[in-house]
Amino acid sequence: MDSYLQMLGDTIFGFLSLFVLTKILGKTQITQLTPFDFISALILGELVGNALFDKEAGIPEIAFVITLWGSLIYVTEVITQKFKRTRQLLEGGPDFVIYRGKLIRDVMKKNSLDVNQLQSLLRTKDVFSLREVEFAFMETNGTISVIRKPPYQMPNKQDLHVSPQEINLATTLINDGEIIYDNLKEKNLTEDWLYEQLKEQDYEKVSDVFYAEYMKGQELFILPFVNREHHKFDA
Repeated sequence: MDSYLQMLGDTIFGFLSLFVLTKILGKTQITQLTPFDFISALILGELVGNALFDKEAGIPEIAFVITLWGSLIYVTEVITQKFKRTRQLLEGGPDFVIYRGKLIRDVMKKNSLDVNQLQSLLRTKDVFSLREVEFAFMETNGTISVIRKPPYQMPNKQDLHVSPQEINLATTLINDGEIIYDNLKEKNLTEDWLYEQLKEQDYEKVSDVFYAEYMKGQELFILPFVNREHHKFDA
């Protein structure tokens, strides 16, 4: 019975300590956490968990672990607030995934992001076609921020009292230099037609195309392979 009471006391103390530490560090939303913050939180939870199940560890040991790790996190936060140059090293920074309508391949590779994942992130911003995007930034917390091209910015058609038109979804025909034959077949398009479209826009080979998107009634939207070079977002 005494061991259970000790575990109860240790658990309650650990819970309250983590709660207080979270309030002190000012973490309000999971979506605001950087990778460093996320890993720090996991390690802190692991340290407390190990202390709770260690028969030789009591409240003093748990308090020491929480205080030590919390102090390290707090010092890191203070450093990043006072010394701007350390933010890039400790927290990372936003970077262009799309720059002036072009996909930046090496940034996507660095973030382990493929075109399908990028499209999924864009849909959370109500963007359903890459042709609508002028700039897209990959934020340090893994989310994406989007600036649309002028023709796709507000006001919308309802604001302008324009009659609604048929909605057509964009379809990916080329992804990372490879033809998506299932999508080509679904749209009743042929490989010869695709090559003709590429040739009209001065592309000789499919391998030269990073991404190609088809939308009914519009010209094939093509993005070539482009590296980041100096397209770096200055935070």
